[in-house]
Amino acid sequence: MIRAYLPLLFGLTACTQSRSTDSGISGEWAVVWSDEFDGPADTSPSEDHWNFDIGNGDNGWGNAQLEYDTPYTSNVTLTGDGYLNIIAREESYGGFDYTSGRIHTRDKVTLGYGRYEARLKMPFGLGLWPAFWLLGSNHSEVGWPECGEVDIMELDGAYPLELHGTVHGPGYSGGSGVGTVYTANEALTNDFHVYAVEIEPEQISFWLDDTRYQVLTPADLPSGTQWVFDGEFFVLLNLAIGGHFLENPDFTTNFPATYAIDYVRFLEPVE
Repeated sequence: MIRAYLPLLFGLTACTQSRSTDSGISGEWAVVWSDEFDGPADTSPSEDHWNFDIGNGDNGWGNAQLEYDTPYTSNVTLTGDGYLNIIAREESYGGFDYTSGRIHTRDKVTLGYGRYEARLKMPFGLGLWPAFWLLGSNHSEVGWPECGEVDIMELDGAYPLELHGTVHGPGYSGGSGVGTVYTANEALTNDFHVYAVEIEPEQISFWLDDTRYQVLTPADLPSGTQWVFDGEFFVLLNLAIGGHFLENPDFTTNFPATYAIDYVRFLEPVE
């Protein structure tokens, strides 16, 4: 299992990038863990990093989603030139009308305080729901939402200017999650952008490219609720179809729909 407190395993000083001064912190970040998706075309992402969630879960993974998530390269595949594609298809499989993919690093890569970022390009269309998010590594023990969830990026594909950044915990989950909707200057489905959160003790900052658009602390939670984001997390990537968050696809939605991931990285400050 990879943990953030083993940075030297990944050559902490060998790969750095500047930290934005907008965060109020000068200096550099060091890449502690990453997946650059550099494998051969038509293969699955590294099994050293990623697991597949297969099926539709309990009530569409709890969100009444319409897809059956598969482990097949028709839905989750490396491109051969440094990208991972999660592809939603309109096809009958497993009793559902759509297939897609949902992957995560649980029990393989567990990370704590630092910066989680990914360079992503989302699909446009009604009923398409790409996400890049975190769950507390104690999910299996305490359940959701007690484990904490950080939605670094969620997009309703019919509203490509609206970036959702949200946290969920006990007493503020689901439709009562704490966060904001940030309106971008251009459709986020047009090109790749970098989406990130920086998690510090009792603070989470949300970023789109070089813009910090939201900072959350325990003071932002509903009165009497608990901050549950000072532990470790695993990373999730998925492309959902329909569900509670958005409307279902219709004839205007183009399939197959591709959610493209250039990289996923975890960074820590260089002291």
